[in-house]
Parts: sequence; structure tokens; C-alpha cells
Amino acid sequence: MSVVTFVGLGAMGFPMAQNLLQAGMQVCGVDLSDQALERFAAAGGSVAKSVAEVQLESDFLILMVINIDQAKQVLMQEQVLARLKQGCTVVLMATCPSPDVAALGQYLAERGIAFLDAPVSGGVEGAKAASLTIMAAGDRATYDKAVPILQHMGQRLFHVGEQAGQGAMVKTVNQLLCGVHIAVLAEALALAAKVGVDLSVVLEIMSGSSASSWMLRDRGPRMIQDDPEVTSAVDIFVKDLGIVLQTGTQVRAALPIAATAQQMFLAASGSGLALADDSQVIQSYYALSGGKESK
Repeated sequence: MSVVTFVGLGAMGFPMAQNLLQAGMQVCGVDLSDQALERFAAAGGSVAKSVAEVQLESDFLILMVINIDQAKQVLMQEQVLARLKQGCTVVLMATCPSPDVAALGQYLAERGIAFLDAPVSGGVEGAKAASLTIMAAGDRATYDKAVPILQHMGQRLFHVGEQAGQGAMVKTVNQLLCGVHIAVLAEALALAAKVGVDLSVVLEIMSGSSASSWMLRDRGPRMIQDDPEVTSAVDIFVKDLGIVLQTGTQVRAALPIAATAQQMFLAASGSGLALADDSQVIQSYYALSGGKESK
């Protein structure tokens, strides 16, 4: 039975860690939120507010945090690295800039610690259903060792390269498409609202037409709700599309559509919707076009 320390029990992290529990693994969940810890303890896991509180006998230390800074904070607190069990693998599953992930991988390699760069895609529903797509990079032996863990969180596992940072780069491309899809869906629905078309009818038509996409089917219904449940916040795409644009600058790739989408998420964030569901980027389009009263 594998022993796992899972850091980050948020909207996606909690069901991912819960799936490991249900697969029979011993899992300690770590989060700053008392509510998240209580919920995970009720599910049968052990809990801690900090990795520094955990007896690090884990085979895997999984980081499902917000950004690279949080990942570094976890690893650098109170000699965490020195206390890791020999043979423990650090698995970073958050969306982070590729150069930063590569640097972290190098830092860990210099200390003899196995590292897997393994970001995910599939959203909260994918996390709950253990159907995530996992884009993993690291040496083959480390990847093979992690597969029995990863397969309880995802259905589509890909070994995308031997070097840390390559998984993060694939995720960057993924987030470019996701962010643009959400933004262009919001633009289309704002146009329909401007001319008075029933948006529920538009969604029904588009969901079965050549214009359909996973994002349309998932985010579309929430765009027309007054107060949708938050499954991914507006500021997540402010961050992720910021990573996309940073990457484009580094490799000298023009990304004009991604840049426009990022500005629309940024406008939504600046208008007070930073923590609202990312579907509410549509409010930025309403504000521009006057198609519907903005919130």
C-alpha cells in the first residue's frame, strides 16, 4: 500500500486525494483551510495544516497547489526535503511556468530527490470522476513508479518527455486553448444576448452543432446562470493565460488571440469577479457591448 502526502485540498485537490483514499492508499491531506481538513478527515484521511507537521514516511509527496511559489514554500519549510523518506517522489500537479518547473526539477535532482512534472486537465468533474488527463514529464523510471498512483486520478496518462518542465509546457498549450475557448464562447453568447436571442436555446443548438466543444457544454450553462457554482475562478485564467503569454515572449511566438482572452479575464477580475466562476468572463463582454446588464 502506497503512503501519500497530498498538499492542496481545493476544488480539484480534494477529490483527487479522496480517489487515492478510496483506492486503498494511506493519504495525509495538507491544507491551510480548517474546513478542507475537516472534510478530508471525515472522508477517512489523516490531516495536517503544514507538511512540517507530517511524519514524512510517504512514498509520494503530491503538490496540487495554486502556483510555483506555493510549491517552493511547501518544499522549503522546516527541512522538508531532508526529512523525506528515501525513494520518495515529489509530484507537482499544478499549472506552473515551464522554466520554473525545470529549475525546481534540477534543484531536487541535485539533492537526489525524484521529481515528476505532472500537470492535469479535466476540471473539477474530471477530478471527481478520476478521469483527468495527466501530462507527465520526468525520467521513465520515475514515471513508471508513479503510474499506479496517477491511474487512480486520471484516465489519460501521457509521458510527454524525460525533462522536468516538458509537462508544464504541454499544459501551457492546453491552457491557451481552454482560456480562448471560454472567452470566445462568452463573446458568442454576449452577441446573442445583444440581439435578444434566448441563450438557453442558443446553447441547445450549439451543443449539437459543429460549433460545439467541451468548454461550450461545460461552461455555457453556467454563463447563463445568475450565480453559478465556482469550479474554477476567473483569476485562475488570469494566471494561466499570463503563463501562456510569458511563454510566448520567451520563445518569440506571437499569441494575439490568447492575449485578447487574457485581457477579458483581467477585466472581469478587476471588476470584482476575481473569485467568481471563470464562466463569468462573460460579464466583461456584457460591459463592453451593453448586451445584458453586467453584475
